[in-house]
Amino acid sequence: MNRPANAQLPEGPRSPFWFGALALLVWLFAAAAMFLPFASDTSPWDAVTFRVPGNQGNWWHFLVGLPFFLAIPMIWLRVRDLQAMPELSFAARRWIWSASGLCVVGTVLVELPFLLHLAGTSEWQRLAVLSVGLGTVIASGALLFVCYRCLSATRVCLVALNTAFLGNAALCLIVYSPGIGHIRSNPGWPVTLGVICFALPEQVWIFVRLRR
Repeated sequence: MNRPANAQLPEGPRSPFWFGALALLVWLFAAAAMFLPFASDTSPWDAVTFRVPGNQGNWWHFLVGLPFFLAIPMIWLRVRDLQAMPELSFAARRWIWSASGLCVVGTVLVELPFLLHLAGTSEWQRLAVLSVGLGTVIASGALLFVCYRCLSATRVCLVALNTAFLGNAALCLIVYSPGIGHIRSNPGWPVTLGVICFALPEQVWIFVRLRR
C-alpha cells in the first residue's frame, strides 16, 4: 500500500540514550567548529561574512561556509530525540528541507570550478573533490528518494541535513588540507573530520537498518 502524501510514519524504536547523547555532543563540537579557524586562520563564520585573508571573500567562500551552520538545526533535532518529543510539524520539516536543499545547491555551485577545470588543481585532487562532494550528495539523495516512504519525517530530515553537511564538509577537508598548516592553529579541520567520522557511519546505518 502506498503511503499517503500527508501521512507520517511512527518514529519507531528510538536510539539508545547514550547514542543520542553522543550524537548531541558531536554536533555541539560541529557548532563550535563554525567559529574555529579551518584553514589559513579562516573559520566558516569568516567565510560567510566575507572576512577572508587578503580581502578575497566572495560568493564561493560564502557557499563553502554556509553548510557548516546546519549544525544548528541538527542540534535541535538531537535535543528533541533525547527528550522523546513528538513528530516534527510540517512547518519545521519544510524549513529543514529548504535549508538542506539550499546548501546542496551551494555545494554543487562550489563544485563547478572543479567540474569545468577552472580550479587550478591537479587531476587527482579534482577527481577527489568531485567524488566526495557530488558523490556524497548524489548517493545519499538517490537513497533518500528511494527509501523516504520507509522513514519517519524526523529521520528524513536527519538524512537531509547529514547529506548537505557531509557533501560540503568532505570536499572542504580535501580542498583546504594544504592550508591547514599547524593543526593546532586551525582546529576546525580536525574537529570537522571527527564530525564526519560520526555522521557518515550513522548515515549508512540508517539505510542499512531499512533492509532488516
